[in-house]
Amino acid sequence: MPTLSQMRLKEAEEERTSTKQRLGRLMEQLLKEKEEKRALHAKDEERELAYRKKLEEEEAKIRLDAQKKAEDDQRLKILEKEKQLESALKETEDLRRKLQQGSQQLQGEAFELAFESLLATQYAHDKILPVGKGIKGGDIIQEVWDAKGNYVGKILWELKNTKTWGPSWIDKLKNDKRTINADEAVLITEILPPDMKTAGWKDNVWVTRHDFVIPLADTLRAKLIQLFYVKNSVQGKDKKMEILYSYLSGSEFRHRVEAIVEAFSNMQAEIEKEKRYFSNKWARDEKNIRQVIDNTYGMHGDFKGIIGSALAQIKGLDTLELDDGEA
Repeated sequence: MPTLSQMRLKEAEEERTSTKQRLGRLMEQLLKEKEEKRALHAKDEERELAYRKKLEEEEAKIRLDAQKKAEDDQRLKILEKEKQLESALKETEDLRRKLQQGSQQLQGEAFELAFESLLATQYAHDKILPVGKGIKGGDIIQEVWDAKGNYVGKILWELKNTKTWGPSWIDKLKNDKRTINADEAVLITEILPPDMKTAGWKDNVWVTRHDFVIPLADTLRAKLIQLFYVKNSVQGKDKKMEILYSYLSGSEFRHRVEAIVEAFSNMQAEIEKEKRYFSNKWARDEKNIRQVIDNTYGMHGDFKGIIGSALAQIKGLDTLELDDGEA
């Protein structure tokens, strides 16, 4: 039978064992709780990192959107400024062109007034009549009157103030000359045709520079006055001959002849154009007919080689061949 001390030792051992087991379980529980806390802490850190990352992404997106909006706003402002600048440049160019046109027009009008005054001063007996804007008939009409008060003829003046020569000016002035039934027509310009130096006669119209105007005007007036006295010298002849002579020597007859000659020249040019067209057309038609005839002969020869004498004679083929041979 165990003694009391053995029993106490046994109880103490059992209590130590129990305590050790409790401590073991407690340690396990503590370790488990520690692991759980560590896992929770790790999850919290992961969530915090994810939140920070998401926050940084949102901030970056906001900054990018703000930057893009700022760039778009800046681009719109730049485009608006460029548009305003372009509009301002266009308005400036339009204004410059209008000022230039106005300056040229004023220069032309000033020269026209100065020339009109010059003619009135130089030829006191003549009537200097400006042609209104938008009215056909050049710029200035000079009615020539001699010292005795006789009307002897009419000179039409056309003034140009440009930097290039215009070939169409001549035809316009000729038409204006006929419209007002002028005896002479003069085109004043500083830019002359390539084949002219100071003044000259071009297609029934006088062309001159500004500094040669008065000598030319003197010459034309003298010519008109002489023609007037020549016409008057035949007044003693038969009335019909006088009328016929006056008509044939007058500007109206000359204008009509000039118009007829121009119309005839245009008709002749059209006829020449039509002749060239039909010549080419006939040559093409003759070539096509030649091909038809040659192919017809060839086809007939092929059939005759295949069929032989049984091939019926084609009426007119011999005649066609004979005609072609004669041609």
